[in-house]
Amino acid sequence: MNRRDFTLRMALSASAAAAPALVQAQSAPVEGKDYARLAQPIAMPATGKVEVVEFFGYWCPHCHAFEPLLEAWAQKLPASVTFRRIPVAFSAPQEPYQRIFLALEAMGQLDAMHRKVFTAIHVQKQRLDKEADIVALMTANGIDGAKFTETFKSFTVASKAKQARQLAEAYRIDGVPTLGVHGRYFTSPSMTGDHEKA
Repeated sequence: MNRRDFTLRMALSASAAAAPALVQAQSAPVEGKDYARLAQPIAMPATGKVEVVEFFGYWCPHCHAFEPLLEAWAQKLPASVTFRRIPVAFSAPQEPYQRIFLALEAMGQLDAMHRKVFTAIHVQKQRLDKEADIVALMTANGIDGAKFTETFKSFTVASKAKQARQLAEAYRIDGVPTLGVHGRYFTSPSMTGDHEKA
């Protein structure tokens, strides 16, 4: 089995752990229809684990709809698979949303706030593109506003935003949500036709 086949089988195994009946009912994924191969593979650290990355934006209604299914899937991954989220900003108005995620991550508040940010935007219809509105949401949820502001504007968050942009470019991301698999493949609900299949 070559490395490409191994990586794809590991990703499928992770999916099987999360939704065995669904995977068994489906035929094998078809390249060009269910997933695509990167023309230029991305170098990955030799950890012995398959990395799955979700590229998303808090501003994206499709990402909000995908989140509950993805979170349930991520909680059931085998030890041989790692999962992480990468916030994407395709334009300047989306950058504050990207920085929200990165600031919460840097503060160790992501678990507490990730779903709340989605809910504020897509259910409560709050605009979180201005710093004052973002800080108001954080303080309403028990996060120190001054500390959040400092982190939001920090060099660390700016550096992480640059790294996120570079990884999204390497994966050739042009829409969200998109899942990258170990620097070799990517898929998305828009490619497969539904969230579960992705």
